Amino acid sequence: MCDMEPSPYGDRRVDTREIERNQRTRKEEGDTLDAMPDRLNFTDSDDANRLLAKDGLALLIGMLLDQQFPMERAFYGPFLLKERLGEELDVNRIADWDPETMEAVFKGPPAIHRYPSSMAKRTQDLCRTIVNEYDGSADNIWVTADSGAELLTRLEALPGFGMGKSRIFVGLLGKRLGVAPVGWEESAADWPSIADVASFEDVAVLREQKRAMKAANKA
Repeated sequence: MCDMEPSPYGDRRVDTREIERNQRTRKEEGDTLDAMPDRLNFTDSDDANRLLAKDGLALLIGMLLDQQFPMERAFYGPFLLKERLGEELDVNRIADWDPETMEAVFKGPPAIHRYPSSMAKRTQDLCRTIVNEYDGSADNIWVTADSGAELLTRLEALPGFGMGKSRIFVGLLGKRLGVAPVGWEESAADWPSIADVASFEDVAVLREQKRAMKAANKA
């Protein structure tokens, strides 16, 4: 890895020159990085679904917001944020935004999340991490990961991402976007999650599955 300025978050920064090399290697090994969908049907908004598919930052923010909040509304959040900012989601702009202004953006109405203040802060913390460690590109988190284990470790280190959320996101990348570093299946969630949603109708099915799982755990 090339010499870099030390990161205040540790030594997890990536050499962006790895991107082209890793993409080429995976393409030669038959990876499906080029088989990208034009939408991820996690919401009832076609515009929001298209944004999730084309913008890695939007997808990460949606996953961040998917906590104590309906899934479809969480993944609609990045589109709502984009509309309120008046431009494409810019990781540097969000990272540098005045915290009070960002909190007001999250509060709406309507609110982007059930807990707008804390999620506004977490979103900015996430963006700062991407700027400081991944050269300002969310996609670098997974494009430069050499294995599923490395990808999982990177995700777990992100603000607002724990083990469960990170494993779900590994599965989402592999199942929905074809981002499949070696061993990703072992690092992905092995329970029903947003990674299994192919159509918006599946969101309701997943919600019932999660309710059944919670009931079983209580029993």
